[in-house]
Amino acid sequence: MITLFSGIIMLGVLVFVHELGHFCVAKFSGVKVLKFSLGFGPKLFSRQWGETEYLICAIPLGGYVQMLGEGGGEQGESAEMTEEESRRSFANKPLLNRTAIVAAGPVMNLALPFLLLPLTFLIGVNLPAYLDREPCIGHVVEETPGSKAGIQAGDCIISVNDVPVETWTKTNQTLISQVGQEIFLTVMRDGKSRQVLLEPWDDDLEKLQLQELGLMPHQAALIGAISKGFPAESAGMKVGDRIVAIGGQPVTSWYDLRTLIQAGEGTPLSFDVERDGELVSLSIKPVLNEQAGGYLVGISPQPESYFKRFGLKDAVIAGADQAMDIISLTVVFIQKLFTGHVSSKNIGGPIMVFQMAGQAAQTDFATVLTMLAFLSIQLGILNLLPIPILDGGHLFFYLFEFVFRRPLSNRAREMMQQVGLAMIVLLMVLAFYNDLARIFFGGQ
Repeated sequence: MITLFSGIIMLGVLVFVHELGHFCVAKFSGVKVLKFSLGFGPKLFSRQWGETEYLICAIPLGGYVQMLGEGGGEQGESAEMTEEESRRSFANKPLLNRTAIVAAGPVMNLALPFLLLPLTFLIGVNLPAYLDREPCIGHVVEETPGSKAGIQAGDCIISVNDVPVETWTKTNQTLISQVGQEIFLTVMRDGKSRQVLLEPWDDDLEKLQLQELGLMPHQAALIGAISKGFPAESAGMKVGDRIVAIGGQPVTSWYDLRTLIQAGEGTPLSFDVERDGELVSLSIKPVLNEQAGGYLVGISPQPESYFKRFGLKDAVIAGADQAMDIISLTVVFIQKLFTGHVSSKNIGGPIMVFQMAGQAAQTDFATVLTMLAFLSIQLGILNLLPIPILDGGHLFFYLFEFVFRRPLSNRAREMMQQVGLAMIVLLMVLAFYNDLARIFFGGQ
């Protein structure tokens, strides 16, 4: 229920902002706005204010602003009008006004993150500590692209395809921008630099992150959570305990735990933990969990993070930088998608949006604002694609009119819009398929 409600609210905000852009510029240009609707289909609420009818409709997957002299129908561009109506018709406005009205929707979506993201930094955000640190590897998972490339724990990445990287965040962003190419990592090991080639991976963008390549940041063996009903709880382990040894073997990071626990094959093990400056020894008998594929004691790590609140100037700069990063990565994704370097299975639909919204709603307000900004950028860029029926398609028509000094014929526009509608329907079908595949088959 939280997921559904959060998704509807977030989509409603994004659609409202988008349509508000069209509405305000249309009003400013003197165009008569007939309807302002959130949603499609049967209307749930309707109110006439002035010359405009405001509606909320049953299907919360979009919205529209209907203007006098726009499209077909009784009040479309071919309708008979009085002199006053003709003066306020969208179709009779200068090309620059029509272009501004159509562009205003996606522009508003792209502008919104420059307001929301600085606000998140003003409120304060919890940041994983490792993201702003040097990309030094704490652990390499076996049988992953990272291990097969020969990367070792302790290696520090200094460049990706000769692009310098200073942090984990910058490294992940650079990896995504290089998808479709051979990936060479330059790493520092024992004071010397060496270059390694990552083996080709599939074109799933979710796997273009260091962790998905098997390269993990350092994680201290500090207990962050204990599962109810598992041996660790029964043995008296507590959140905040630091594991220093298992079965007499020293533990230097969280990644040592699995190897040592599995080696015991379910026999009782002594866990030496540091608690409030004292050493405490616990005896714990791991239990076999077939779903997890091994023995468990029921503990989770405590990720190192910090809360940071920015001043006004720094918040504006950090928010704008993050917005530009998201826009840049989204454009790269679309480029790679059309060139075939990124799989179409990365396309998500409304179900994925609702899931993301629901997850964000269960965290904090700053995360909700960040998710709203992210989705707003996706919506803005999607609408700028030159596909007939989308705003970008209409802008393409106006570009044709500007270049050739005449508009496209009604027949040509109708045919292109039918093609555009078919493309959007196919895109939605693919997006729904991908969403369902992720839910039921793990994306396979």
